[in-house]
Parts: sequence; structure tokens; C-alpha cells
Amino acid sequence: MILSGIPRIRLLDGPTPLERLRRVEALTGHGGIFVKRDDCMPLGMGGNKVRSLEFWLGEALEQGCDILLVAGAPVSNQCRLTAAAAARLGLECLILHNADEPARDEGNLLLSRLTGAKFRFLGPIDEEERAVRVQEAAAELRRQGRRPYVVGDPVVGALGYVVGAIELHQQAEAQALDLRHVVLPGSMGPTEAGFLFGCALLGRPFTVHLVSVEYGEAELADRIARIFCGIAERTGIRPGGDHRTWTRYYGDYLGAGYGRPTAASLDAIRSFARLEGLFLENTYTGKAFAGALDLIRRGSIPVDEPLCLLHTGGVPALFGQGELLQGLLRDGSG
Repeated sequence: MILSGIPRIRLLDGPTPLERLRRVEALTGHGGIFVKRDDCMPLGMGGNKVRSLEFWLGEALEQGCDILLVAGAPVSNQCRLTAAAAARLGLECLILHNADEPARDEGNLLLSRLTGAKFRFLGPIDEEERAVRVQEAAAELRRQGRRPYVVGDPVVGALGYVVGAIELHQQAEAQALDLRHVVLPGSMGPTEAGFLFGCALLGRPFTVHLVSVEYGEAELADRIARIFCGIAERTGIRPGGDHRTWTRYYGDYLGAGYGRPTAASLDAIRSFARLEGLFLENTYTGKAFAGALDLIRRGSIPVDEPLCLLHTGGVPALFGQGELLQGLLRDGSG
């Protein structure tokens, strides 16, 4: 394995499923739509951060860590999965949320609590201040003789999807499937940069379509480029070619902003559930999959070129989006 010299803890015991979506094909007239089910993993209800945690925790244990620190909003998938991974490895976990403590736990926060993680609610501060508070918490723990590891380095986390891209390529080859396009959400960057790096190592097997769910196209591309370069520095590997020539960025599915629904994302949530029994949430997969449907309609993804949708998980967030989804079901078609 190309990353065999880098510390890694195995949290997955095999490839995640690659499934065909025949009823979505019938809806769109496309001849080959598949989904890579990274929502189907044995740890903590799954999701893309499990792949990142294999490398984050590999580094943590190499450093002798005895407590994990992770930060995010109460709806954070990364916090939920870090808490689950800590429980599996017998480590303590401290989660710092940049929000006030809610009156009721639900979704990811409820699942994180079930693992026995500890929490600090920092109030509604921004990400920069949150990062400062995390480092202060780590320094405090070190003064107490503890060995904390702060989860979240984007380059280390991106290594998980270098592996993920190679895994998808191998699955497609095993099924004699000539995948031509992959669509995934565009957000913080580690998943996307790692996937692109893996594709570059393979000599560009796919055109990769990144549907932004958080940033404008230019900022998303810049974030990914920095992490991509960081992977090359971390691994000492310089893949040939320029990934930007086969990567497409889309900012026109973002709507009013991160976590804010669009009519198309809500329609995608409903359509994939009713056609395939496949659950999406609104922040990431709903918008990415809605974007994929529109790219097919517009001809940006030809109907005769097989397509894979990367399901990055986040399904527990649905249980914190009840009011939104109740509105969706009350619109006369539920």
C-alpha cells in the first residue's frame, strides 16, 4: 500500500458498498448511476470522517495519546465519530462545541453523549476563537500530566480519502465498470483533496465534480489545493499531471449558505428516500446529490457515461432536522 509507512488504525474491515441506483436511473434517463456507501460503516453509524480517523488516531497513538480533543458544532459528524472511535480504543474524549448547551440532546449530540464523551459548551463563538480554545484546553491537560491529541489536521485526515479513491477504483475494476464521473460534496477540503490525490496517483480515472455546500468556488478550490500540496509534502509523493484539469467546481447549488436548505436539496432528500430507500441529510449529501441530478439534466454528465455519487454519511443529522423534514412531508405529497 502506498501509505504503508504512515501510522494508521484500522476502523474499517473492508470496502464500503458500491451499489447501483436503477430507479434513479429511470427517473433521469441516465444509463449507469452508482453510489459509494460511506454511510455504511461499522463504527458510530459511519461517514467520511471514519476514513480520516484511521490516520488521525494512528498518529495519536504513535504519540502516546491518552485523551482526544475534537471541536465542532453540536451537529458535528466529526465529533460523533471521534467519540465513537475513542470509545472503541479505550481513550477519553473531550468535545468542545462552539454553541450554548441545548435544552435537549438529539442527532449527533445525543450519540456523542451515549459514548461517554465529556463536553464543554463555549457559547456562540466563531471557528477561529474555537481553535484558540481547543489549544488552551490541550495546554491545560498537558499541565495536568495528560497526553492530548487534537483531532482535525486536514492533511492527515485527507489521507483517508487517498485510500478511498483507490478503493473505489478497485471496486469499479472488479465489476468491469467504466466509471467516468464521481460527484461529492465540497466543504472543508480533506475528503475532497484526499480523493483528488488518490485519483492523481491512479492517473486520473474519473472526472470529479465537487458541489460546494459551504464556500464559493474560488475559496473551495484554494482550500483543496493547499491540502493537496500538504499531502504531497507529508507523503513525499508528487503525482503527475494537474488535478485541476479534471476537477469541476460548482457553487450554484449552495443556495443561502451552509446548512440552509434549497428546494432542490429537499427534493433530492425525498426522491432518493422514495426511489431507493437511501437517506440523505440537508447540509452535505442533499445538496451534492441534487447537484448531480441537475448536472445530468443539463448534459454536463452525459447519460451514457457511468456516474458514482459518494455518500459521505451524516445520516444521524436527520434526527435534528425533524422540523425541516416535517415541512417537506406536509407539502401535499407526503
